[in-house]
Amino acid sequence: MIDTSERPLFGPLRRFAVFAILLTACFSMPLWELVSFCHNSEFFSYVPLVPFISGYLLFADRRTLPRQFNRSPLAAALWGGAGLLTLGLYALFVFRGGDLDPSSYLALMTAALECLLLAGAFWFLGKQFLRAAVFPVAFMAFFIPPPLAALGPIEAFFQQFSAWTALGLLKIARVPVSLDVLDLHLPNIILTVAPECSGIHSTMVLLMVSLLAGHMFLRSKWRRAFLVAFIVPLAIARNGFRIFVLGELCTHLGPQMIDSPIHHHGGPIFFALSLIPFFLLLVFLRKSELNKAAAATATAAVSTSI
Repeated sequence: MIDTSERPLFGPLRRFAVFAILLTACFSMPLWELVSFCHNSEFFSYVPLVPFISGYLLFADRRTLPRQFNRSPLAAALWGGAGLLTLGLYALFVFRGGDLDPSSYLALMTAALECLLLAGAFWFLGKQFLRAAVFPVAFMAFFIPPPLAALGPIEAFFQQFSAWTALGLLKIARVPVSLDVLDLHLPNIILTVAPECSGIHSTMVLLMVSLLAGHMFLRSKWRRAFLVAFIVPLAIARNGFRIFVLGELCTHLGPQMIDSPIHHHGGPIFFALSLIPFFLLLVFLRKSELNKAAAATATAAVSTSI
């Protein structure tokens, strides 16, 4: 008797591809609205890139993916139920006269789509396949745009700590300055650390880069976690340094520097500068991991020879 619990990979992949295409077609309207929303938003501009990154990671790891599969009906039912529940809650909310802002609506729709896609993946491909592809699949979480209401506290956090960092740097530079909540009082101008100064967009991009770099170049879980955690102080330092530079320019060259290109278009420059310590840390963690592995191999070789 033929065991039908395990089947060649390409058959299930084709069936899942058909399922994914049909499901995506059902969500075509919210997906089109998502693309339009991201096109008109600086913060969400990274979202449309996420499926392509996950797809590339899956393609790059294709040789390590299992060639057989076992369906996981329970996991498929749980994720399918989560997706349908999300859609049901939205429908109930609208039926009762509620009105969601575009970011919250798109977050619900993409979350429901991803839950249903996961349900199909567990049904057609199985738990073993998804365990092998866990990082590309988990990375798709970035495809869900966070509601703008949830970004407020994060922006406030980075605003406050960036203002304190800039205050410290200006004091070290002996610039007369005081801080009143988010207002830096300089001799000839008051700089307000606005939400746009929080650098939340570049911080999100750095977070994604750190996850990708950790997945591709590091094996140790604690090194990967350390690299990701480093993003928060790095983002605060970058924002604070940017405000410090602007404060120095306004103090020494005049308050008209508030309208200079370094203020309105200098974000990519400071983002590029923040990549220097990031990659230095990545190289350090990579070398320490390789050195530890080499030492372990040498110790094992010595033990074997003895």
